[in-house]
Amino acid sequence: MTDTPALPATGREWHLVSRPVGWPKPEDFALVETEVKQPGPGQVLVRNEYLSVDPYMRGRMSAAKSYTAPFELGKVMQGGAVGEVIASNAEGFVVGDRVLHFFGWRDHATFDAKSAVKVDPEAAPLSTYLGVLGMTGLTAYAGLLRTASFKEGDTVFVSGAAGAVGSQVGQIAKLKGASRVIGSAGSDEKVKLLVEEYGFDAAFNYKNGSLSEQLREAAPDGIDVYFDNVGGDHLEAAIGSLNLHGRIAICGMISVYNNTEPAPGPKNLARLIATRGRIEGLLVGDHYDLQPQFVQEVGPWVASGELKYRETVVEGIENNLEAFLGVLRGENTGKMIVKL
Repeated sequence: MTDTPALPATGREWHLVSRPVGWPKPEDFALVETEVKQPGPGQVLVRNEYLSVDPYMRGRMSAAKSYTAPFELGKVMQGGAVGEVIASNAEGFVVGDRVLHFFGWRDHATFDAKSAVKVDPEAAPLSTYLGVLGMTGLTAYAGLLRTASFKEGDTVFVSGAAGAVGSQVGQIAKLKGASRVIGSAGSDEKVKLLVEEYGFDAAFNYKNGSLSEQLREAAPDGIDVYFDNVGGDHLEAAIGSLNLHGRIAICGMISVYNNTEPAPGPKNLARLIATRGRIEGLLVGDHYDLQPQFVQEVGPWVASGELKYRETVVEGIENNLEAFLGVLRGENTGKMIVKL
């Protein structure tokens, strides 16, 4: 076993103490001090350096049956993290290795090494393995190319387009030969970013008037692909502009995550009959077979600057909850990251 002489005795971690109703409140959570466990056989102890907060985590705070188990009350939550191995009792891992894993919402984590993936801090900044080169990027890549069956010449509409996933969807579509890429966002600053930095052909602020009218103006010839991060009236507007054999990939519906009553569905679903349109849900966990292809293709785009990314960085584990709530409020541009 390899280790360093001064391993921490205690660390801090976030627990879910009650299941939120509507918008999560600070009293639903607790930051607690806990013992840092030494690694047992086949385990590593990691000092986390960057933590991920993502919209899907809101779903895991509910007890409702879903595609993954809910967070347990009174126990530490989970999420993506990148950190440094500070003690190893596992073959193939040594002190100083940087690893990607799923034991976030805490400053130290002891777990089976088989749950860790080594990452190279020389190849890309560590934070990118939680975003543009991580689960976020793979979500964009798989959702656009596989779920939405994107093909060269398509017109693509992306909601939540200044977010971590949306901004990557639009850029990949452009790099793959889309004829037109349109994005919606919640501020004029984000709209400017989409056009000037990310290379979208058109973008609009959904708060500035009728969604359907703004989309029709941005895509007068209709859309072939809609990548949905928002749901609600965005989905209805997209169905209204869908071309023959159009495809809709449902990645997220952040507009309804905190609703206590069911949101009304799109009123124009019958239009899918005329367009022969297709709607399909997307979970990144179904597409990890694409990971090698994704890194091989997208890695060079990131390195060359062809694919641009933004991160909103919040410092300190004590601000982990506020960073998460910020994602739900749309305060991030690009990937929201917590730096420890």
